Formats: sequence, structure tokens, C-alpha cells
Amino acid sequence: MIIYNVTVKVSVAIKDSWLEWMKQVHIPAIMETGLFHDYRICRLLEQDDTDGPTYAVQYWTDTLENYYTYLQEHAPRFRQQTFEMFGDQFVAFRTVMQVV
Repeated sequence: MIIYNVTVKVSVAIKDSWLEWMKQVHIPAIMETGLFHDYRICRLLEQDDTDGPTYAVQYWTDTLENYYTYLQEHAPRFRQQTFEMFGDQFVAFRTVMQVV
């Protein structure tokens, strides 16, 4: 199993609207691609939340091919939509993991 992990530090100013948008709009749209079969959104604990909370959003898929298809065909659009919604009020980095 492959896990595509997006870790996001969200500013205090957008934290509530960002989380609602992720749950109601962004994550469902990614899941509708059919390339991932499950997801989790987690808030990191024991972090300095002075500037805002940090979340890890994990999308689960069975193959690297699905992940690469997502990157090529969908990721640029979803990243642009997020930037248009929230500008520079968040910082994200992405990792890919394999369950062993």
C-alpha cells in the first residue's frame, strides 16, 4: 500500500475555514478521482501551534501508478485551487510512503 502524505501548517486566521473546506470540498474531490481508496486527516500534537495548527492528510492507494497518475493529471489543479482559496496562509510539504 502507498500513502501520499501532505503535511500542512495552517495560519490561525484560516484554520477553521481551511479545515471545513478540506473536509467538505478538497478531500472529496481528490477521492472522486478514483485513484485513492481511503484517507485520513490528522492534527499533529505536541507541536508549537502559536502560528496555527499542523495537519497530516494521508491518501491511501494500492499502487505507485495511481499516485503518479494523480500527480500528472490532477495535482496541479488541486494545488492551484488551494492557493486560490488560501494564498500564502499555509505551508505544505509532501511525502510518499510504502506500508511494509
